[in-house]
Amino acid sequence: MPTVAERIASGRFVSFELWPPRSAQSAADLEDALERLSSLGPAFVAITYGAGGSTRERTHDLVVRLVGSPLLPLAHLTCAAHHRAELEDLLCQYRLAGVDNLLALHGDPPLDSLQPLPQGDLRYAVELVRLAREFGFPSVGVALHPEGHPAAESREQDLRHQAAKLSEADFGLTQFFHRAEDYFALVDDLSARGATSLVVPGVMPVTNVRQLARMAGMSGTQIPIHLAEQLQAVADQPEEVRRIGVEHATELCQSLLDGGAPGLHFYTMNKAAATLEVCANLGFEPVRC
Repeated sequence: MPTVAERIASGRFVSFELWPPRSAQSAADLEDALERLSSLGPAFVAITYGAGGSTRERTHDLVVRLVGSPLLPLAHLTCAAHHRAELEDLLCQYRLAGVDNLLALHGDPPLDSLQPLPQGDLRYAVELVRLAREFGFPSVGVALHPEGHPAAESREQDLRHQAAKLSEADFGLTQFFHRAEDYFALVDDLSARGATSLVVPGVMPVTNVRQLARMAGMSGTQIPIHLAEQLQAVADQPEEVRRIGVEHATELCQSLLDGGAPGLHFYTMNKAAATLEVCANLGFEPVRC
């Protein structure tokens, strides 16, 4: 089975992020998203890991379920609020189940929390990259922030940190953003610092104004003024919000592909419709079996 690193190096692709279900409705949404998004033959499907390990078992079960299926799973794992022994146990379980691909993260607090997660035995994501190597993971990625991590003391410090961890990883996967120039500036800055692994841009088609504002506030992502004004004008009209969100995401993705991005990663929120529409606008056709 090819790794994530191999698949993203082989040409234009799409990939998707999903989260393990927390309720009967979210389980139904997940199954619908898996079925509909699989038609595009994604390079991989990333499975999120809840703050502080809150979805540990559900993440593990969903990742393992996808092993050997047409959907190549990329398991998220965070080091915040975890002892080293816990991480070693999880990594061992994944390897025994045939999981080859890991996204090593520090970990962010829940959306509804203003308090940071407690530190774990591993302080930085790059330490988790090294630990994953000890367990034989052939493909390990890291998260990147085109606009800088919100906790960084300075832009220069942030770029040094991002370059250091990308240098030890096989690929990077960015937080969602709204301006193509932010992605290309990050790639250029990291490359100038010797970090040349492929960086996959993350895109989230806007379908919910309130949810967008909360997530942007947590990640430090800036919403362009013109987009914010458009969305606020129709905030009480879900279909208009979705139309504007799809239009903006399509333009952003086209700019990324035209500028040389290797592919596109979509934050789906376990909803397939908007992502499928953007992909159709870009000319991604369903895979014929």
